[in-house]
Amino acid sequence: MGQACGHALLCRSQPPSSEIRGQQVFLRPEESSAPALTRRQSTTLSEQLQDALLRLAAVADAGSLRVALRDSIHELLPSTECVCVYMLEGYSRLLSDDPPHELPREGKIRSIVDQLRRCQCVGLPPSELPEKYRICLAAPLPAHRRALVIPLLNQERDKAIAVLLLGCNPLSDQDELHLNMLEKHASVACARVQAVQTSYQRPPLSPSPIQSHNALLHLNVSDQDYCKLDRNILQLCGELFDLDAASLQLKVINYLQQQTHSQCCCLLLVSEDNHQLFCQVVGDKVLEEEMSFPLMFGRFGQVVEKKKSITLQDISAEERRQLSSMLGCEISSMLCVPVASRATGQVVALACAFNKQGGQRHTEADEHAIQHCFCYTSTVLTSTLAFQKEQKLKVECQALLQVAKNLFTHLDDVSVLLQEIIVEARNLSDAEICSVFLLDTCSHELVAKVFDGGVVSDEEKEFRIPADQGIAGHVATTGQILNIKDAYSHPLFYRGVDDSTGFKTRNILCFPIKDENNEVIGVAELVNKMNGPWFNRFDEDLATAFSIYCGISLAHSLLYKRVHEAQFRSHLANEMMMYHMKVSEEEVTKMLVTGVEPVMEIHPCFAEFTYTPRSLPDDNTPLCILSMFEDMGFINTYKIDVNTLARFCLMVKKGYRDPPYHNWMHAFSVSHFCYLLYKNLGLSNYLEDIEILALFVSCMCHDLDHRGTNNSFQVVSQSVLAALYSSEGSVMERHHFAQAIAILNTHGCNIFDKFNRKDYTRMLDLIRDVILATDLAHHLRIFKDLQKMADDGYNRKNRNHRSMLLCLLMTSCDLSDQTKGWKTTRKIAELIYKEFFSQGDLEKAMGNRPSEMMDREKAYIPELQISFMEHIAMPIYKLLSELIPGATELYERVAANREQWTKVSHKFSIRGLPSNNSLDFLDQEYELLQSQGAFGSDDHCLNGCLEDAEGGSGQ
Repeated sequence: MGQACGHALLCRSQPPSSEIRGQQVFLRPEESSAPALTRRQSTTLSEQLQDALLRLAAVADAGSLRVALRDSIHELLPSTECVCVYMLEGYSRLLSDDPPHELPREGKIRSIVDQLRRCQCVGLPPSELPEKYRICLAAPLPAHRRALVIPLLNQERDKAIAVLLLGCNPLSDQDELHLNMLEKHASVACARVQAVQTSYQRPPLSPSPIQSHNALLHLNVSDQDYCKLDRNILQLCGELFDLDAASLQLKVINYLQQQTHSQCCCLLLVSEDNHQLFCQVVGDKVLEEEMSFPLMFGRFGQVVEKKKSITLQDISAEERRQLSSMLGCEISSMLCVPVASRATGQVVALACAFNKQGGQRHTEADEHAIQHCFCYTSTVLTSTLAFQKEQKLKVECQALLQVAKNLFTHLDDVSVLLQEIIVEARNLSDAEICSVFLLDTCSHELVAKVFDGGVVSDEEKEFRIPADQGIAGHVATTGQILNIKDAYSHPLFYRGVDDSTGFKTRNILCFPIKDENNEVIGVAELVNKMNGPWFNRFDEDLATAFSIYCGISLAHSLLYKRVHEAQFRSHLANEMMMYHMKVSEEEVTKMLVTGVEPVMEIHPCFAEFTYTPRSLPDDNTPLCILSMFEDMGFINTYKIDVNTLARFCLMVKKGYRDPPYHNWMHAFSVSHFCYLLYKNLGLSNYLEDIEILALFVSCMCHDLDHRGTNNSFQVVSQSVLAALYSSEGSVMERHHFAQAIAILNTHGCNIFDKFNRKDYTRMLDLIRDVILATDLAHHLRIFKDLQKMADDGYNRKNRNHRSMLLCLLMTSCDLSDQTKGWKTTRKIAELIYKEFFSQGDLEKAMGNRPSEMMDREKAYIPELQISFMEHIAMPIYKLLSELIPGATELYERVAANREQWTKVSHKFSIRGLPSNNSLDFLDQEYELLQSQGAFGSDDHCLNGCLEDAEGGSGQ
């Protein structure tokens, strides 16, 4: 039957002529350029070729064509071992049936096929071949075998519609001739088979999402009509390539108008929230602004709900009048058909046809034509609408980013920021009016100072309403967005303002503005949607996203304002502090009236380790600092102005508070010990001059503005200093450095003003590093590195070695009281524990448990002092003596004081300090032991603390 049909089709496609066979199927022998054959060979080959071509001409289906191609090739090329036939299916798939597989879309074979000409090679890649054909086609083939790739081309010769893979001997000239003829006729046969299959295939009518296919069969629609509809709809589908939903709707509406013979058609699209219908295209016009109306408008809501079509007879006269107004013409007939999504089954649009030509009513055939159209186009329509929505969201996101940019550039002024919020909110939502209220938590009121017209002047009274009344109050109280579609029917709306002003409020979208803690800080109110009946779900989502930006920007603006106010207060407080620290010219003149005194005139032992600087009167100490500056040569070397230096010293002295221990006298003692190190240990051999100067200045400033509490207390109490510096560590040390810089920046106090920029920067860096080194936690971190440096040997050229030595020297200066005589050491312990116990009392008052050394009820002072000397002080001076041999004396003095603490510890029968906060009773034991020669004679230069000086001893 198939072959008979093939003959019939072939005959119908050829002109009736006696030369048909010679012209259409065969090539004349004289056209060949092959060598002459014997008569018998020529006759045999000619018969074989004719049989092959007749076989190809007779086939009408793909299966018969594959068989005919294999048989023909085996007859013409007897050496052929295998033939694999691929037929084109779809646009690019080449399929074989023996065994069933697809030709790889990439690879060597496909690249040969794409060249559109026959190729003879020594083998094909095994990975691209099925197992069956690898023996005869896979590379490498024997020398006497070849693999052929033969693409059969379409009529335009620009595409392969079939591919043959052959395994045979190398081709002779006669073989080439026969294959040329076979290829041409095989291409014709392939094209004919594809045409026959296409003509016998008609896409089945898809079931309607509204009515089943069986229901459609009851319609009086002939097969011929179905074929016509299918052809028309396929042509329409081929034109639906637009990414713009309006353009796509134009084509679909034009198709519907032709099929239903209607004057006008339109699509009413259903919003995602199923609350409204909107229309973008009517007839052949794309509306400048889409029309929208409630879903329950007329009977359209029932069409969406019940998924049943309606006609003009189903709607009221009022609905008919409104439709006529919308379309701009009188309606004589109407058909409204629901369009459902193929994916969800939900109605996504209503297809409406108006005014059938000839004044007739729309029929079931019209309804079928519409349903048939959307069986094929509804997916394209919904996908395009989804794409358009995504594009709209993208635009809105970009708009929101621009909004964020605009908002965050106005953080310095809340009023300007609120104006910007109003403008951006109105533009984003296309609202007529926008108002923004801020929540006043003190008065529990919503306050508005900024309106669409601008900011109210200072003379006018700002607008205030209770935070729990009205629409804005409801949103402020609940924290939930409120979308009111009909303002006058809402119980919270007060229409008195509209009555007095003549303004008509149609709808309102009110949303809260929240901070990062999700607390309401304001409310924004949008009034009257301009391009729709009311604010939709998209506007709500947009408002929610917008409110986040508003909340962040408002919170940061208010924070920015508070920070500015705090900065102003800080600046004012700093000015006040500097005013009270200010050094008058009279003080500087009085200090310098006698000139800079040589150190030997201060005391004969002033430059010896045995001297106790605390024996000096407090008022004399600033001038002594100048004497040490002069004696170390800093004034001449660095061209320091004496008046500036005097003012700097007095400012530093005033920068210290008066806790028991960390006061100016401590700073002076530490500075004096630095001077002693310079004079007695030859620091110039170990450090550069600028580093020694930095060390000395750091000793002066290292405890500026000390509050008598340590770093851990600052952090636990969450003090202002902890807020400033706790993230960096060493809270107090960083504050001391900051105070030092503040003094240097004070007019007339910069002792480094003659430095060049490089030296000035280095000086400040050195002072910072040295002051931070006074944190014992820092010393413990670098102790192993210090020990390694001592073991390996100090190298003055190594900058890291000099830096670590500076840190060690600063720590040894800070603890230098432990190198003095016993009375000094005992007095210092008394002062230190007074300060410690004061901090412990504060910690107890805060509800915290202080450490043992801070707790006056638990601290055993001798044991704590011995432990401190053994684990902190003695290792420091031991390490210093290993680096600088002249420092051995210091280590021995600390060790002696440690022994004295051991000897007097039996006198301690209490915890903490005695009731008079004095440790003088320990001196009796010391004097007794001294009289017995336990410590040798130390009368030469031993100076006690200030009390000793007042008694005149040691002076």
